[in-house]
Amino acid sequence: MYSLPQLWSHLVDWLSSHAVAPALDLLHLGKLSGDPRDIAASLLIAALQIGIIGFLFRPLETFFPAEKWSDRKLTLVDRNYTVMMLMGIFPLFTYLILMPFSHLFGGADPATSSTGSPLALTALVPWFNGHPWLLFGAYYVLYDFTYYWMHRTQHALPWWWALHSMHHSTRQMSCWTNDRGNLIDGFIQSMILAVVGLVMGVDPDEFAWLMLLGELVQNLSHTNTRLGFGRWFERVFVDPKFHRLHHMLVDPERPKLHNCNFGQVLSIWDVLFGTALYGEPPRPTGVGDPVVDADNNHGLIGLHWASTKRFLCTVFRPEGWKPGEVAFDPETLRPVPVAQLDLHALAHHQPGNTTAAQVDATVAAEESAVA
Repeated sequence: MYSLPQLWSHLVDWLSSHAVAPALDLLHLGKLSGDPRDIAASLLIAALQIGIIGFLFRPLETFFPAEKWSDRKLTLVDRNYTVMMLMGIFPLFTYLILMPFSHLFGGADPATSSTGSPLALTALVPWFNGHPWLLFGAYYVLYDFTYYWMHRTQHALPWWWALHSMHHSTRQMSCWTNDRGNLIDGFIQSMILAVVGLVMGVDPDEFAWLMLLGELVQNLSHTNTRLGFGRWFERVFVDPKFHRLHHMLVDPERPKLHNCNFGQVLSIWDVLFGTALYGEPPRPTGVGDPVVDADNNHGLIGLHWASTKRFLCTVFRPEGWKPGEVAFDPETLRPVPVAQLDLHALAHHQPGNTTAAQVDATVAAEESAVA
């Protein structure tokens, strides 16, 4: 009988030899990718993540909802996108782009790290070589610290917010919302986090587990549930109550309130840098800007096109690089500082005007166009 590690290794070997390696050979990608076992492991990790989301986090939304919905139509596009990202786009990106990119660091060098980085933690602190679990913990603290500041920048730079706003536009934040994001945004994030991982000397399989840990916590934190970690643990780790406040609609009476809770896994960064918000009741999620809220009228293709248009109309303008919170002009998509807007007037724009039938019709039309 297999132990759990043996069973995992057996599954990785089987998938690698029977599916991944033949597919790479068929597509003539064998020399461009990493080890087929690493790719197989990544696919199994993705399947594990989807299983945990569907069979653990999804029931929490049924039995302990933070917000009750009459239907879940707006969550379907996020669910489909999650499956596409985890089972296709992310493994391809990791092993067909990041692996060749890592070779620029000089390839494997046991004297430094598997990535060849002279700044690897094991090179700077050789003591870590004998303590793999503490090494993984150190990797994650640095990884999460990078994510916190990257996330704050996504909200601060108008051109990046033009992309990231697609993630925030959802009115029904659910366990599937985490992967809702423009592919350009995902590419930028992945490159930043991957470079940090390569510099730290993280092995490809360790990087996959780093991503899984971060993604699972984010899947949980986006879950539509009242779950919290308690008075002490919530000061260290991100829970659904904490992250829901990050996604809340703007309050005209307290316009800076929603600029909070940027942490991915560790809320300690928000506590240390003054962006933590606790004690507020659950609030509706979404974006008050009508241009961004209109994302909910689209299916997967329309979501990407709408956010990409915002990006293209912003990134080439000088004001697109001026830090600050913005909305978008309905006609030109030019970024407009929120300070120049009447937030009470924006508050009258009530998300939810799109009916489920309209959403279904739009999604069906876009899927038909692809087919």
